[in-house]
Amino acid sequence: MMVSEKISSEQAINLEEKYGAHNYHPLPVVLSKGEGVYVWDVDGKKYYDFLSAYSAVNQGHCHPKIINALQDQASTLTLTSRAFYNDVLGKYEEYVTNYFGFDKVLPMNTGAEAVETAIKLCRKYAYEKKGIPENEAEIIVCENNFHGRTTTIISFSNDEDARKNFGPFTEGFIKIEYDNLIALEDAFKSSNTIAGFLVEPIQGEAGVYVPSEGYLAKAKALCEKYDVLFIADEVQTGVARTGRLLATCGNCSCPDKNCSGTPEVKPDILILGKALSGGVYPVSAVFANNEIMEVIKPGQHGSTFGGNPLACAVAIAALHVVKDEALAQNADRLGNLFRSELQKFIETNDLIKLVRGKGLLNAIVINDTEDSSTAWDLCLKLRDNGLLAKPTHGNIIRFAPPLVMNEEQLLDCVSIIKKTISEF
Repeated sequence: MMVSEKISSEQAINLEEKYGAHNYHPLPVVLSKGEGVYVWDVDGKKYYDFLSAYSAVNQGHCHPKIINALQDQASTLTLTSRAFYNDVLGKYEEYVTNYFGFDKVLPMNTGAEAVETAIKLCRKYAYEKKGIPENEAEIIVCENNFHGRTTTIISFSNDEDARKNFGPFTEGFIKIEYDNLIALEDAFKSSNTIAGFLVEPIQGEAGVYVPSEGYLAKAKALCEKYDVLFIADEVQTGVARTGRLLATCGNCSCPDKNCSGTPEVKPDILILGKALSGGVYPVSAVFANNEIMEVIKPGQHGSTFGGNPLACAVAIAALHVVKDEALAQNADRLGNLFRSELQKFIETNDLIKLVRGKGLLNAIVINDTEDSSTAWDLCLKLRDNGLLAKPTHGNIIRFAPPLVMNEEQLLDCVSIIKKTISEF
């Protein structure tokens, strides 16, 4: 069967069932086209995309500037490996480090790869710069985290579906409660071999849990007090999703280093992925300043595809779109509007307990138990009404549309959500 050959929804689903590993449980809709905030299924039905490929498509589906960069570079040079220099990587590294305010970047491909890279970097720094005895470094993580599904990462996960029958697991991690500064300082006090604190500024997969005001800044201050690296996993929250360029930013919502905003937290190690390429190509990155990044020497870490010319060209274009179209500011404004409109609705409806989030990363909590099918069933009804979203847990639905959405489209989506819930 040729890729260009049209097939029905039933055929597409049956092919995946027969030939693909069953490691996902997709919503039953088969998509074949995307543009901006919309996607279309194989029958031509149009939907609002309210998941954005888990916040990878912040710039909207098939943004012409990103696609043009992809096509131009794809017709010239795609991959050299890092055995040789290429004429795009250095330009990308200069652009992206200036954009996010770090000395160095280590390019990778996927979010999980970037998290693994940050863990290795943190440990190596601890041994070579802090003097922690080799193989004794520990990294503090938070309960209910989601950093990926590699063997090392699931070693410190609470998700039993991700852990069951995949052991033995990697040691060297201490789990504490999220948004708990007392637990963080107690962990620091309990061991002199703590190398880093790995944290999501907002726990997206856990249900879009936003920490208390000032939590990140105070956690960073504790890291400085105990000489521990602060590692921010912004794979999902970064690149304008939360109404700031980074969720660790304070009032600064643009990539202009001369703006009046000030960062709330400057991570020692920053992890980005997903929207770094606008969802067009796998691109991730780990950022740090020279003192940290210089511990990595030739042969100690790498990737055949990491830093390839195609990825670099796509990422530069994707970040230009974020700046040129003021997507952080748009996410901030529309996010406030979204939560305000839904909050007014919630006060008149018993099915939804609350709405929470930041920027255009939001969730509603259903008034039901976590093991119920209510959120899934609601997502099926939302699909029928022209909006695609997905449960993150049994009673939570995550809403994360592309950041190119305008106010008229957002209010239309709010109407669909309200109508669907009211009729459920």
